[in-house]
Amino acid sequence: MKLKPKNHKKAWVVAVDMGYGHQRAAEPLRVMAYKGRVINANNYPGIPDRDKKIWINSREFYEWISKFKKTPLIGEIVWDWFDRFQTIPKFYPKRDLSKPNDQLKYFMHYIVKDNWGKHLISKLEEKPMPLITTFFVVAFMAEYYNYSQEIYCLATDTDISRTWASLNPAQSRINYFAPNYRVEERLKLYGIRPEKIYLTGFPLPTENLGGPKLKILKEDLGHRLYNLDPQKKYVTAYKDTIREQLGSVCMPSRHHPLTITFAVGGAGAQRETGVEIVKSLRRRIIKNQIKINLIAGIRNEVHNYFKQSVNDLGLGRFWGKNIICTFAPNKEIYFKKFNHVLRTTDILWTKPSELSFYTALGLPLIMTPPIGSQEDFNRKWLKTIGSGTDQEDVRYTDQWLYDWLDSGWFAEAAMEGFLEAPKFGTYNIAKVIAHKYEEVKIKRMFLQY
Repeated sequence: MKLKPKNHKKAWVVAVDMGYGHQRAAEPLRVMAYKGRVINANNYPGIPDRDKKIWINSREFYEWISKFKKTPLIGEIVWDWFDRFQTIPKFYPKRDLSKPNDQLKYFMHYIVKDNWGKHLISKLEEKPMPLITTFFVVAFMAEYYNYSQEIYCLATDTDISRTWASLNPAQSRINYFAPNYRVEERLKLYGIRPEKIYLTGFPLPTENLGGPKLKILKEDLGHRLYNLDPQKKYVTAYKDTIREQLGSVCMPSRHHPLTITFAVGGAGAQRETGVEIVKSLRRRIIKNQIKINLIAGIRNEVHNYFKQSVNDLGLGRFWGKNIICTFAPNKEIYFKKFNHVLRTTDILWTKPSELSFYTALGLPLIMTPPIGSQEDFNRKWLKTIGSGTDQEDVRYTDQWLYDWLDSGWFAEAAMEGFLEAPKFGTYNIAKVIAHKYEEVKIKRMFLQY
């Protein structure tokens, strides 16, 4: 199909309502979305019942198996079986990895045999404009049903499985936004032509960036360094580098108490870790030395679990003060609340999900155990650029957390995230859509591992 390229400023932005990852990646792109709306491919007005049923079955199975993983003995066995279908193969030795995997064949079966997604693409075709999607299946649908405009697929992890590339990658029309150098190179191994890949970085929320000059990000990081290096070991040794990177916002006065934000995944897994953190830091919470943000997302049962657990620990009087739970009725409101919370967050504690890219905001990450092959690779990426580390025994958080603070490591990790992780994804994607390729800004150094 021959396209007539146009310099678009607006696009269809399509995600899927499955967990948080694909919608979180799409949310910053709302600024370029038609009428400011992000469409969910599995839950939009008028979706055929048959299409919706396929989506629901896929989502419910993933959420169930994520929780079932914690079942003694058999849970790990079942999860390992499932994870084989989304496993990311070893990068080395470099070789032809273009052969389709079983997961890709599974999704394409429904597209080819059941016309899955045909209704969605026909609706988008009523007002043709570039399509940006954060879920590969939507890109496959658009290609299969001959969508008339450009198709862009944004990868949402630091490395990706073969499922992200179509059955015939060398002939595919799909363009890719790669969040880092490894994904760019991985797509080539899967058979995607280099000219179809744009190294953009992951889209971050503009309210945490402050424009291409990163005014808000730098201000927030300046305040954060004050809390992350109480002994001033790192900031003394690297004061010139910090001043060069942050300018006049370097090391302002105290802005907020030391703040940890603990975020559970979309399925609500690992909520118990949040309670263990609060339990271990109980003494410091009482002394007003630390603030804990517990992120429940849109899960009311997680919110209630956190609240009851805090009461059981005898800390109910600190609920809403030194212990704050972020909960929202829907994801759009949740993302806004979460982004606001990040502005006064010093340490982000979460599993190595798509939130790994948020280290670019100058956030050091403490990682809970990864769930799935892609999170294993996200974990490796964070460790490689020096901005993330595995959690130690959560029962002794009060000890190791403050040892690391006194060493200055968290301050160093915050700066490494800011310096080495890509920060301009949101702006770069807008430039590509407008065909202003020469204005795309990306740093290739240290983005591979």
